Amino acid sequence: MAEQTSQRQIVLDTETTGLSTADDHRIIEIGCVELVNRRLTGETFHQYINPQREIDAGAIEVHGITNESLADKPLFADIAADFLRFIEGAELIIHNAAFDVGFLNHELTKLGHTAKIDDICSVMDTLKLARDKHPGQKNNLDALCKRYGVDNSNRELHGALLDAEILADVYLMMTGGQVSLSLAAEQFEPQHDAEKNEITTIERPRSALKVIEADATELAAHQAMLEKLQASSDGNCVWLK
Repeated sequence: MAEQTSQRQIVLDTETTGLSTADDHRIIEIGCVELVNRRLTGETFHQYINPQREIDAGAIEVHGITNESLADKPLFADIAADFLRFIEGAELIIHNAAFDVGFLNHELTKLGHTAKIDDICSVMDTLKLARDKHPGQKNNLDALCKRYGVDNSNRELHGALLDAEILADVYLMMTGGQVSLSLAAEQFEPQHDAEKNEITTIERPRSALKVIEADATELAAHQAMLEKLQASSDGNCVWLK
């Protein structure tokens, strides 16, 4: 029998100092949760990072992370090896993957790495998946939580680990597939005779049909109605033909 291989997936999210690597914005938080064979394992990778630059005010409004809170945190160079070991060989599941992968590749390039994230992992973009499944609708993470009944009540601000945990639930709901109908099929299997392997026919006696005849009063009323119909239809009452 061939050995069954496990499918390892990492649901990933980042928070950044701003929107564009062209302006040398940096990653300030990475959050990852592990799935093996579509089950959460409880294994995570979570790290705040000192970006060595100012965080845009607009970004702080989104995630609430300030430069002061990151002053004593490690640099990306300090955590890169551990991060790459955690994700290596897995399929990354990311919402709007181009954004996060672009920032991760930017950080690796600054460290002199020639390999890109796409070289060590495959990537699934759940935003593209959602747009394919729900064209013309809102497909941000909050909208998907509402659509699939995923609890995001703790998401007052964006946070990489919290968002990765929420995205894992959304991804599993989006890709859950059909529920097996085997139990229902079993419930409706015909019952067979165990020895003859034949369907058993059960004979039930039929009772005689009881006939109730009209009495003289009912017959007279019926005849009067027919004569009335005959008169109103110029002699064309079909019941008197």
